[in-house]
Amino acid sequence: MDNKKKIIVAIDGFSSCGKSTFAKAIAAKLGYIFIDTGAMYRAVTLYALENGAIVDGELNQELLIGLLPKIEISFAFNAERGASDIYVNGELAEDKIRTIEVSNCVSKVSQIRQVREKLVALQQQMGQHRGVVMDGRDIATVVFPDAELKLFMTADARVRAERRYAELKAKGDEVTFDEVLDNVISRDNADVNREISPLRRADDAIELDNSYMSVEEQMAWFMERYQQIVG
Repeated sequence: MDNKKKIIVAIDGFSSCGKSTFAKAIAAKLGYIFIDTGAMYRAVTLYALENGAIVDGELNQELLIGLLPKIEISFAFNAERGASDIYVNGELAEDKIRTIEVSNCVSKVSQIRQVREKLVALQQQMGQHRGVVMDGRDIATVVFPDAELKLFMTADARVRAERRYAELKAKGDEVTFDEVLDNVISRDNADVNREISPLRRADDAIELDNSYMSVEEQMAWFMERYQQIVG
C-alpha cells in the first residue's frame, strides 16, 4: 500500500467486545501493525501483582508508581499464533496477563495518572509512522485524537461475559459465569467513571455494536468505512 495512504485506525470500547481480535484482523488485512494497549495495562497490573504492589486486591499506588521505571514492555510477532506476544522485562507474559486476577485489578491500575502517562507516550511512539491499528479505552480521545478512522465498539454485557467466560474455560481457568459477568459490569463502571481518561466515544467515532454480528460481518462493515477514507 502507498505509504501516503497509511492511516491510524483507533478502536475504543468496552471490555470483552472483541476489540483486540477485530483489531488484529484489520491489521492483518491491511498489512498494518497491531498494538494491543489493553495488554500493556494488563502487563503493568501483572508486574504489580508479582512485586507486592497489589495484595488481596488492594493496590498500593505509591509502591506501583515507584516500580514504573523498572517495567519494560515490548511486543514480538509469534508466527505460530499469527499475532504479537507481549513481554514484560524480556519475559513472555501473554498467558499470565489474561487471568481473572489480572482482570479484576487492571481498572485500578489504569486509573493511575503516572501509569497512563508512561503507556500513552509509548503508544504514541509506536504509532508515529501511521499504518497502525490500536485498540483500548482512550485511543481516539487521548492517544491519537487525530486518527483518520475512529471506531467505538460496544455489545450487550451478558454477551460480552459469555465470550469471556468461554475463553477462560477453554484455557482451564476455574471461574463461574457470574464472576465473569460481575467483572465485566464492574470494569465498565470503572472505565466510564474514572477521573483520568474515562472511556467515552469520541465525537467523530463510528459506533459498532457487535452483539450479534459475525466476524465476517464486522470486517465487511469496517472495509466499507475504510474505503470511504482512503479511496
